[in-house]
Amino acid sequence: MRYILASASPRRRELLSQILTDFEVIPAQGEEKVNISLFPEQMACALAESKCDEVFQKYPNATVIGCDTIVVFGNEILGKPKDREDAAKTLKMLSGKTHFVITAVCVRNKYKKVLEFDKTEVKFNVLSDDFIKIYVDSGSPLDKAGSYGIQDGGLVKEYFGNYTNVVGLPVPLTKKLLEKMNEDI
Repeated sequence: MRYILASASPRRRELLSQILTDFEVIPAQGEEKVNISLFPEQMACALAESKCDEVFQKYPNATVIGCDTIVVFGNEILGKPKDREDAAKTLKMLSGKTHFVITAVCVRNKYKKVLEFDKTEVKFNVLSDDFIKIYVDSGSPLDKAGSYGIQDGGLVKEYFGNYTNVVGLPVPLTKKLLEKMNEDI
């Protein structure tokens, strides 16, 4: 069976390698179209499904895994920062507060498609302006939803739920979905 991860994220690639030893990385190229009328969980699912479907159309004999991660703070959805200033603003806003990380995973082959999400509650440490500046200057937050990586030290005080979900690919959920794909075939 040929497996394809429809994401360029090195973190997702690393996490998927805990489940699959042999897979290809072929990122979805389409523009992310966000429907703001959806609930955050629905939005994450729609984006993951769109990425999965796009790559599946090109590789219909493969099993394709598409993902999307969003960060929700209050009623606001936080995507990847536009620039360093936006990243610093987001980190300042999250400092000392709680938010949610939702990652949806869609797996599709020629026989079926499954789609689910995982949700983790994350509480940040209180971050000093100096800490935020050093972190933003490192470049690490610039390619991450919510402008941070849970694996980067000093940010997260505690979390409730799955750690790998916050990194960008919930390993237990992804493993369960891959097993579902092999049922009844």
